[in-house]
Amino acid sequence: MRDAYHEELNALTARLLEMCRFVRSAMSRGTTALLGADLALAESVIADDAEIDRRYAEVDSSIQLLLATQQPVAVDLRTVITALRISADLERMGDHAERIAKIARMRHPEPAVPAEVRDTIAEMGAIAEDLISKTASVIESRDVDLARRLVKEDDEMDRLHRRLFRVLLSADWPHGVEAAIDVTLIGRYYERYADHAVRIAQDVIYLATGDRDADGAG
Repeated sequence: MRDAYHEELNALTARLLEMCRFVRSAMSRGTTALLGADLALAESVIADDAEIDRRYAEVDSSIQLLLATQQPVAVDLRTVITALRISADLERMGDHAERIAKIARMRHPEPAVPAEVRDTIAEMGAIAEDLISKTASVIESRDVDLARRLVKEDDEMDRLHRRLFRVLLSADWPHGVEAAIDVTLIGRYYERYADHAVRIAQDVIYLATGDRDADGAG
């Protein structure tokens, strides 16, 4: 009985890693669709968000069953609660990738990203992909040092987010209010995506240390 219980705990990690894989694919395709005005790719991201939602529901159901039948305590309870929090953050990361794809679809056949901010958005997309890859590594390894480095890497996304606003608020912005709103939303989605990656890293630090103040985030 206990062996089956611990196998189910281990299976939670495998399910979270699968969610990471789907989220990473969604963000990669979403960024490509956004920068390349690729309607088919944008549609694929939007359609596939249902699969991320389904996997989140599976994790939630598994956790509810574990809590009801096994009544985990101490480290096991921390593992279960942390997995629930992580799955929720991954589901929201998938939502942000979907929202980026929806902007690409809405503006098709025109590109949603003006030339003045294209490089910045491309950098934000690259950081988002790197963050989800490292998030998966943190979930799998429970490496506290790696988790703390991930928390610090969010600073680069914040820097790029500020750069976007400097361009949008400049007196010579030539693209009008509609494009400015699109870019503002896009930047916000990438920034929030990164914030969820940071929350996951902080949860893994808590799981490993038992200390909510040990995340090194200041």
